[in-house]
Amino acid sequence: MTRKERNGKRKSRRINSRIPSLGYYLIVTDTNATERNYFVGLRNALPEGMRNKLIIHVEKAKKTDQLIKKCVELFSNDPQYRIPWIVFDRDQVTRFDNIIVDAKKRGIHVGWSNPCFEVWMYGYFGKIPQMVDSQECCRKFGEKYKQKTGQEYSKANKEIYELLTKNGDEKSAVEIARNRYEVSIQYGKRKPSDMHLCTTVYELVGEIVQKASAYKNKLI
Repeated sequence: MTRKERNGKRKSRRINSRIPSLGYYLIVTDTNATERNYFVGLRNALPEGMRNKLIIHVEKAKKTDQLIKKCVELFSNDPQYRIPWIVFDRDQVTRFDNIIVDAKKRGIHVGWSNPCFEVWMYGYFGKIPQMVDSQECCRKFGEKYKQKTGQEYSKANKEIYELLTKNGDEKSAVEIARNRYEVSIQYGKRKPSDMHLCTTVYELVGEIVQKASAYKNKLI
């Protein structure tokens, strides 16, 4: 056997050993604050024995309009098993709908929130109230967050996920977000920019949490 053949076999074994059986979630956001801290916290909350079977890798794009480019770049490294997602807010993004459409055309899942990520997190504490824009949404969430956790809300808090799950209800958050999305569809709203106080982050989190629950129950 030649050295080239031996090296080739070693490379193949190394790649195969890295393939996580429960999925490799590649998540690209446009911020180093809330979304990143949330998903890193979700990753760290996975059962220890599960962390090499379900990978959550969080990256940041420099700008919102570079989310797809960054995700494609990272996804192309190992496309056979990476599950690509971009996570971003409506806020003041003018190409919000177009980014979502373009991402899906490229096989990228999208966890969008309208108007902001706080809409998703609010669900941990129950019913989402009426809010006009992202500023009001952040303000009201901060008030509810302090009421529930006893702490001031900070986007830079690296313990945000832990505090949400400790003081809120994750299953309820998923159901609330799913119901709001489905009701918007029933009312004929198809463009995410028209679906106020909605989010699809529940799809990503719900899928991961379901796998974690099944693992804990020894079903996987």
